[in-house]
Amino acid sequence: MLTPSEIRKRSIDFSREHADDHDEKSQAQNFWRDFFGIWGLSPQRIGVFESRARTLRGTVGFIDFFWPGTLLVEHKSRGRDLEAALNQALDYCSTGGLKDTELPRFIVVSDFARIRILELADSGSGERIDAEFALEELHERLHLFNFILGYKQRKYADEDPVNIQAAELMGALHDTLKANGYEGHALELFLVRLMFCFFADDTGIFTKDQFAFIMEEKAHDDGSDTGLWIAQAFQTINTAHEKRMKNLDESLSVLPYVNGGLFEETLPVPQFDAPMRTVFLHCCLFDWSRVSPAIFGSLFQSVMDAKARRNLGAHYTSEKNILKTIHGLFLDELTADFEKAKANVPKLRALLARLKAIRMLDPACGCGNFLILAYRELRLLEIAMHKEIQRIEKQKYIDLDLYRGIDVDAMYGIEIEEFPAQIARTALWIMDHLMNVRLSEEFGEYLPRLPLTTSPHIVHGNALRLDWKEIVRPEDLSYILGNPPFVGAKLLGDTQRADVEHAIGHVSNYGLLDFVAAWYIKAVDFMQNTHIQVAFVSTNSISQGEQVGVLWSYLLSRGAKINFAHRTFKWMNEAKGVAAVFCVIIGFDLHGLSEKTIHDYPDIKGEAVGRPARNINPYLVDSRDVIIPNRSKPICNVPIMGIGNKPIDGGNYLFTTDEKEAFLLAEPQAREFFSKWLGSDEFINGWCRWVLWLGDCPPQKLKSMPMCLERVDAVRKFRLASKSAPTRKIADTPTRFHVEKIPKSTFIVVPKVSSERRPFLPIGFMSPDVICSDLLQLITDASLFHFGIIQSTMHMSWMRQVCGRLKSDYRYSNSLVYNNFPWPRCTPAVTSRGGSGETSGGTPLDFRSEGETSPLDPHILAVEKAAQAVLDARTLFPDSSLADLYDPLTMPPALVKAHKSLDASVDKCYRTKPFGTELERVEFLFGLYEEYTAGLTAEVKGGKRGKKG
Repeated sequence: MLTPSEIRKRSIDFSREHADDHDEKSQAQNFWRDFFGIWGLSPQRIGVFESRARTLRGTVGFIDFFWPGTLLVEHKSRGRDLEAALNQALDYCSTGGLKDTELPRFIVVSDFARIRILELADSGSGERIDAEFALEELHERLHLFNFILGYKQRKYADEDPVNIQAAELMGALHDTLKANGYEGHALELFLVRLMFCFFADDTGIFTKDQFAFIMEEKAHDDGSDTGLWIAQAFQTINTAHEKRMKNLDESLSVLPYVNGGLFEETLPVPQFDAPMRTVFLHCCLFDWSRVSPAIFGSLFQSVMDAKARRNLGAHYTSEKNILKTIHGLFLDELTADFEKAKANVPKLRALLARLKAIRMLDPACGCGNFLILAYRELRLLEIAMHKEIQRIEKQKYIDLDLYRGIDVDAMYGIEIEEFPAQIARTALWIMDHLMNVRLSEEFGEYLPRLPLTTSPHIVHGNALRLDWKEIVRPEDLSYILGNPPFVGAKLLGDTQRADVEHAIGHVSNYGLLDFVAAWYIKAVDFMQNTHIQVAFVSTNSISQGEQVGVLWSYLLSRGAKINFAHRTFKWMNEAKGVAAVFCVIIGFDLHGLSEKTIHDYPDIKGEAVGRPARNINPYLVDSRDVIIPNRSKPICNVPIMGIGNKPIDGGNYLFTTDEKEAFLLAEPQAREFFSKWLGSDEFINGWCRWVLWLGDCPPQKLKSMPMCLERVDAVRKFRLASKSAPTRKIADTPTRFHVEKIPKSTFIVVPKVSSERRPFLPIGFMSPDVICSDLLQLITDASLFHFGIIQSTMHMSWMRQVCGRLKSDYRYSNSLVYNNFPWPRCTPAVTSRGGSGETSGGTPLDFRSEGETSPLDPHILAVEKAAQAVLDARTLFPDSSLADLYDPLTMPPALVKAHKSLDASVDKCYRTKPFGTELERVEFLFGLYEEYTAGLTAEVKGGKRGKKG
């Protein structure tokens, strides 16, 4: 491939040699042969002179030069009207005489003295080329003709269907090869090499359609030698020009020398037939210049899995989400520094040197999405800096042969699977080429990087087993980024658990942590005594619930300081049948930036609203670095919340309505011992089961009920058979539950688990004739005021921030959520908190010491009135379950209104100024929490937990 200097010199020589040409008939073909020769192309290989075409008048004309699908040339004698020539060319395109696939993207007209170029369709860059210039200016306008070598500037869209179309084509090729016995490592590497060649054909790494021409024109139609031609092409690409055989087929001999290791390994030659060749040619002839290498990698990987392919659009990380990470980690800062350095060449050159020194690692890189986009953004910023220097120094020409800036060897990655690791390496090379094309768009020259002399450092290995220092020295690294795997702690496989133990077994209670947390811990250990900055996309579980105490206690102890954060947002995923994932992005280092930013999402599916923060704590709020512990009792003097009943009965005491009625037909005297049984699901969805409660049944009565005795005996045997010593111990009292909580008066119930879709966790009052399971939490001796506070948005905001998750559902914990909740100062103190046997964790805050509050306090009365209105609004819909009432799509307006009134009353208990956002509420509550707990000694529930969690 010619160098930029050679191409530029040839264009100047061309303008001089044809400066005096004037006759269309005798000199035009030589003019265009020499024109294409500027780029080392033979026009006969790509198109035809004097191509017949029909005009709008129905007559037959001749196109001076026609390159199907790419270019139409009309040439006139010197001094003739170029507008007329352009209209004649457009006439040929409008008659229907050309097939859709033949319609050109560009029209070029000339009269020897001037050249006019018109782009017929937007290539995706957002701008169409339309330019006219004098022949002697050609060397300054070479960038307009980048399409000749296949270069095309394009803006990529996440949802562009062309990305999925390309992946589906590769999927079809994968399937037909695998079905015929070509599989495993050979198939994966073979497809990656083809991916490179397809992109190379359409983006200027090869001469336009060079690889496709060989496969379409040279190989036999029956496919019998297609595999051989592909193998020869691969071998040629991996051989330096001076080492190639002299009698090599010309179409192969002109292929560039790529190097880089991609084509080094010898693969078995696949055998094609005619149908397989057809599938292969569909891939060859597809326009790969329209495909984003950043997105395509993940889509390409998914074609290897039939199940994943059914939801093809779901299996990539969108550019938008990756850019959130990149901007916060380094791009915003570098862009701001560029703005400050504008008009100052020494500062710009210093900033360019800083860019060149950047090294980054993605320790779970997959197909390289984060590295590819990070590399692209750095290159674009670098190009902008060169443009600014060119403007300041008034340079008309930059010798890009001397350009040596950021290169792909600055990118490091670790990937556990071989196939995506190969894709990542290849896609980075392709992105490097596309950025070189962009450079040529800006400066009129092309920066060649063939043969490849540098490679991305993509390591195929297990990031949780490898020593990252063996891949890159910490002192050489600038950034760590990525989105490590999303797997919950309780969903880990045996191999993953072993990996976690190996990587972070030194962390107390590590078994509670989700898989992604291991990357945080390895990163903070790796970056000690450096200025490395880190940003990971993660599930929001690491900033909520009990995981915060385990993970962030360790990270903070190692010096981690959060610099920016995207609070919970919905991972954009529109594929049917794929569960939504709620994510956060957290950027941190060991030194802390002076300017910190929190990006909040008032609409979890919408856009972020960023604002500065003094400090960002592990819950991603602007507050001091506090860890909310498990507490055995509330920090405020309010009623105790306990768990419901836990029978450990093997199901022998639980009945459906039909089962209960059948039981009573045979043993009617047992009716008085049946009670309604409610858990979270029954309470929220409006159904019930029944429980046979024999704990208070007199012995003589029990002996008169043989069927009840059978149940008691079954429970005793079930408990005796348990592997748990405590369970075997309670076999001595088979009529009693393991945990018993049966209030004698009305009580409040709070579900342990509720859908994240609901704006409120449904809470209610229950009468003492109902027995609740341990999936409901109970508050006895509670008032309407207590109900109103915990049913309010204020409490819901606190819950969403500090509760744990079961899948994506809220998991309400009394020890984390309720016991740490900062109640308003007007809260009336309780004289008896119940729950004898509570351990001491300091004296709970009693607001009476700050001034007596009365049941007649107007704030209390307002909350009680509004709370009753919420209960009354529910009764307007007696046939609706709480699930129906609190579904965001079906919540009745009367209930919405009642909750708004309750929120207004509760908010006034805290302060007079209304709260604008959930983040504002949470930050206010954290401030209260710090104040309330300043004199408390927190007792953390639960001991050390190891790998079993």
